[in-house]
Amino acid sequence: MRREFKLPDVGEGLTEAEIVRWHVEVGDPVKIKQTIVEIETAKSIVELPSPWDGVVADLLAEAGQTVDVGTPIIAVETSEGAETSRGEAAVSEETKPLAEDLVPTPPAEGAVEPGAHGSPAPKEERQAVLVGYGVKTGATKRRPRKPQVPGIPANPVANPSRVEVDGGPAPAPVAPAAPRVGVLAKPPVRKLAKDLGVDLSALTGTGPEGSITRADVHAAAQAEAPPVAEAAAPERPEERIPVKGVRRMTAQAMVASAFTAPHVTEFLQLDVTNTMETVRRLRTFRDFADVKVSPLLLVAKAVLTAVKRHPVINSSWDEAAQEIVVKRYVNLGIAAATPRGLVVPNVKDAHALSLPELAGRLAELTETARAGRTQPAEMAGGTFTITNVGVFGVDAGTPILNPGEAAILAVGQIRDMPWVVDGELAVRKVTTLALSFDHRIVDGELGSMFLRDVGDMLEDPLHMLAWS
Repeated sequence: MRREFKLPDVGEGLTEAEIVRWHVEVGDPVKIKQTIVEIETAKSIVELPSPWDGVVADLLAEAGQTVDVGTPIIAVETSEGAETSRGEAAVSEETKPLAEDLVPTPPAEGAVEPGAHGSPAPKEERQAVLVGYGVKTGATKRRPRKPQVPGIPANPVANPSRVEVDGGPAPAPVAPAAPRVGVLAKPPVRKLAKDLGVDLSALTGTGPEGSITRADVHAAAQAEAPPVAEAAAPERPEERIPVKGVRRMTAQAMVASAFTAPHVTEFLQLDVTNTMETVRRLRTFRDFADVKVSPLLLVAKAVLTAVKRHPVINSSWDEAAQEIVVKRYVNLGIAAATPRGLVVPNVKDAHALSLPELAGRLAELTETARAGRTQPAEMAGGTFTITNVGVFGVDAGTPILNPGEAAILAVGQIRDMPWVVDGELAVRKVTTLALSFDHRIVDGELGSMFLRDVGDMLEDPLHMLAWS
């Protein structure tokens, strides 16, 4: 029995994903829960397991291809009555034929991509795709509505010639015009067509159910492009990098944050010689023998202690309710640069961890992020973020808030600088802190007090003991 596995929504509300790497080939035997493919979403790389026992019959998508949610990506030949996973079983045999008969819902003109920051929620007819190995009924398709022709009643009489109008016989009925069929194209494709000046109604789609794809639009735009004059300037070397996955999500989030929250940034330069000495001593402690101890560990501890003294800094703005939501827990985000772009995983309930536990979680988080294995759940729910620009040899910057958070702290490089100590000039370890905050929530006084407290604890780590 041949079964086709459709690309699921892995719980992020996304509409598409890129096939990164297949773990199986045609003819390979597979077991339930065996990893068969890696996909890249707008947030992370996710491994998908097989929902059935069987043999791979066909790979329906190639590595590097971007596939819409709900599109079959692999076919597996299974025996009759073969065991299925819980996710596949969630779609009953009764509802499967109905789901196959549905057609994609044409989006409203001007709609934006579902799942993007600030985009409207999907219509009720378009339910969320089941997180598992089947597609929930109505997830990406619905039955087309029969068009109602103006002037023709829903239930016309059998013999219209007998209907009397103003006392006389009715005129002969006029045949209704052929109904206009809507163009099947996703919101991103519609926007691309609008930007390139392509008329979607003139195209023949090559996607599922005859829907129009990005490739269709690009092909039409190239066909309509005017020929280049022979006297045109010579081409200059350029490189075009597709903006997708993590880079696209980061771009959308940063634009939304920059133009939603009023940013204010304050700077503080300080002597962290004592912090560097504390880091050196902690590395000799038995409790830290198996974990990495770095200045970032003490910065994180100072932030957690300062949040406890100034809890409003750990808040979010609820636009709908017009309320400030103060979080009584800290999910501490650490911005990490990876080959796929900037990601900000967070340490859940960091406020409740001991210093050795915090060191272990920071090391694990950083290693996972650099390997490109950070999962969506690890990047969701952050309340405060630290970004270490010092690792790139940078002294300071003005960080942009992570959406949904009230503040972010940037830490610059630590380097030897002349510093006045007890009236004498000395060479000390110096760094610069930059705190950006949402001025709707955090005013100048609160931001300054928080930044000063973090600075005091890094100048003299004994403050952490006194204020913890």
